Amino acid sequence: MSDIAFAGAAEHARMLAAGTVTAPDLLELFLGRIAQIDPEIRSYRVVLTESARAEAAAAQARLAAGERLPLLGVPVAIKDDTDIAGQVTTYGSSAHGPAVAADAEVVRRLRAAGAVILGKTAVPEMMIWPFTETLTYGATRNPWNRDFAPGGSSGGSGAAVAAGLASIALGSDGMGSIRIPSTWCGLFGIKPQRDRVPTAPHENSWCGLVANGPLARTVEDAALFLDVTAPGHDFVAAATRPPGRLRIAVSRKVPPLVTARVGAPQQAAVTDAAAVLRELGHHVVERDPDYPLGSVYGHALPRYFRGVYDDVRALPHPDRLDSRTRAFARIGGLIPQRRMESVLAAEPAIAARVLSIFDEVDVVITPGAATGPSRIGAYQRRGAISTLARVAGRVPFQAMCNVTGQPAAVVPWGLDGDGIPMSIQLMGRPFDEATLLSLSAQLETARPWANRRPPVHTVPHGSIR
Repeated sequence: MSDIAFAGAAEHARMLAAGTVTAPDLLELFLGRIAQIDPEIRSYRVVLTESARAEAAAAQARLAAGERLPLLGVPVAIKDDTDIAGQVTTYGSSAHGPAVAADAEVVRRLRAAGAVILGKTAVPEMMIWPFTETLTYGATRNPWNRDFAPGGSSGGSGAAVAAGLASIALGSDGMGSIRIPSTWCGLFGIKPQRDRVPTAPHENSWCGLVANGPLARTVEDAALFLDVTAPGHDFVAAATRPPGRLRIAVSRKVPPLVTARVGAPQQAAVTDAAAVLRELGHHVVERDPDYPLGSVYGHALPRYFRGVYDDVRALPHPDRLDSRTRAFARIGGLIPQRRMESVLAAEPAIAARVLSIFDEVDVVITPGAATGPSRIGAYQRRGAISTLARVAGRVPFQAMCNVTGQPAAVVPWGLDGDGIPMSIQLMGRPFDEATLLSLSAQLETARPWANRRPPVHTVPHGSIR
């Protein structure tokens, strides 16, 4: 049964369609594991036990009647910045409003594909940080090493899938928030092209930086998620096609305005990946994107701060926020509207300069992170700027793709000295998720990762060992 829990969304869909497992039994497997494992991990903010059971029973009736949908009966976890009808969207805080009346569009599409909505996963307050700890809901821990964070802001989603507590999970990515927890939880994660997966009713979040996407066990799982949430592209087919001989640039350069040192294990992962790519027949060169001095992060940070400010203004009880969050939002409120207009107007020129590397190559490879995650509680007594300065050096490679809007994915690649997964990041041309999925699937075959289990994955005699 543990093997079934880690099979992933695509395999679960096949098992359900074939009758190898029933939708209620699959759900109960996850509910049982959540009850036993999640008190130690805290990946879920809330588990929707009764509604999920009703949805699983209805899905099984449809399966028995011969109906086939891409995710019929598959349990999916939803990040707690995304609306589920009848539930509160907390944003990791007690400052939230009442339960919402309607599903977010991405949840509606998942339901239309037959998914069973399992619960809402933990986030840092207002999705600000690449660690998932809040005063209201506590700390979410990394299943690979519980002394460390799983990343953020989709930290609960990453921890849930990594620990075998969901088939797949929805995340959102405004400064790397899908790719960061996917990196440190040993998952395949993809930030699709901006607006590929709907963010309604929260469009233009963080002044256009945010994209929705999956945190998944396999490339096929992620492609299936994209097919049902962004129909019309046949991403699953792309994930099964050989990528052909690609021109691939390897870059270890940290974009300007961030002080970061890439660790030896992360350097070695990129070097090893480059060697594997050459063995697979690709033309691999060392080449850096043309980062405008200060402009990538100089462009991202105002949108980041102002986006949090706008989100906080929409809350009914902002006084309940952590003081660090209030300080972060105040900084965003100091940015004049004319400055924001200037920042947004500059995006096309910045994107064109950064993306010019794709005149010569098809994919750019970077480290997935500069270091491993922070220890639990490392930033409890720090303010907004102090925390930001320290966490930014761990994850300097993500924000560029939020500024340009281009797709980017992370592929698991070994473990660091603390037993925590690492990754390499694949950045693609605008609107070219297909190449990233095809290349990632080829790497998955060459260096399989989906069969790995974190230390917290089985529960002998009802206790975590």
